[in-house]
Amino acid sequence: MEKPFYDIHLFCCVNTRESGHPRGSCGQQGALDLQGYLKARVKQLPNGGRVRINTSGCLDRCELGPVLVIYPQGVWYHYRTQADMEEILARHIIGGEVVQRLLLTPEAMVPPA
Repeated sequence: MEKPFYDIHLFCCVNTRESGHPRGSCGQQGALDLQGYLKARVKQLPNGGRVRINTSGCLDRCELGPVLVIYPQGVWYHYRTQADMEEILARHIIGGEVVQRLLLTPEAMVPPA
């Protein structure tokens, strides 16, 4: 089998709902700016061409947002700041380690503390 074009895909939800929606949205919590920040940072990496940062519509984890999912591993993260993005970049994308403090499990109903 040939090597895939990308080794890692990150899908960052940037969906925005109307103000006051009971579920909220990732877009209302700064997701687009943070996704742009991560995309720029990945381009600075020596292997950045093997990592793809995508915007995504709703990933249906609205109350936990902003959220992203990394494939092919299928690991979900919640993040709020550039420092969170830097930690995901350093520990997961570069280091191959799951960032436990930002990890979202399938049963998670509230963001991690």
